[in-house]
Amino acid sequence: MILEECDVEHISLEQFSDTVQIFSDESGLDLDSLDALQISVGLKSRFNVRIADSKEFRRRVTTINELADFIQPEE
Repeated sequence: MILEECDVEHISLEQFSDTVQIFSDESGLDLDSLDALQISVGLKSRFNVRIADSKEFRRRVTTINELADFIQPEE
């Protein structure tokens, strides 16, 4: 979803690690605050998850694994 929402075409899903920080240089995604907003819109439309503050989202959800936990918290 991140690759699609942020129009990332230079990295395939297989090249991206679930533990690398999404907004870091190490990820190779080159994402910024506008991309965080795009991701939050995608999460709302696909998973009905609302993110009020994209800056807070970037602080709390730093990896794919954390994003998965955010979308589907343990009960």
